[in-house]
Amino acid sequence: MIKQIKSSEVKKLLEENPKTVILDVRTNDELNSVGKINAEDLGSKTYHVVVSPDLGNWQLPDPNFVENVKKQIDKDTPILISCAAGGRSLIAANLLEQEGYTAMNLSDGFSGNGEDPGWKNAGLPSIIDN
Repeated sequence: MIKQIKSSEVKKLLEENPKTVILDVRTNDELNSVGKINAEDLGSKTYHVVVSPDLGNWQLPDPNFVENVKKQIDKDTPILISCAAGGRSLIAANLLEQEGYTAMNLSDGFSGNGEDPGWKNAGLPSIIDN
């Protein structure tokens, strides 16, 4: 079962598990329109690998997703995965856990899920390119 982390718990998670990295699985259009996670300001590292390129069919992951992650992140590195609201990141976390990664889901994503505020609204560091 994938561990669920709320944005309000991120700072504590990274303090207690300093090797944890952030993997943002949103599309480039999303990153460019609403902002990017900046985990470097929290002493971590941010990676970006799109899990579902077609937002109209977001439940269908890119068949190359796991291989693309493997090119950037070692299996012994814990990963906190984020998308917009927690759905695609859960898909990504399950795929990576099946490959032997320690994967956690940012349950409220970057923008919030209606219950919790999300990375951006929780005041966690982000970058917005204008």
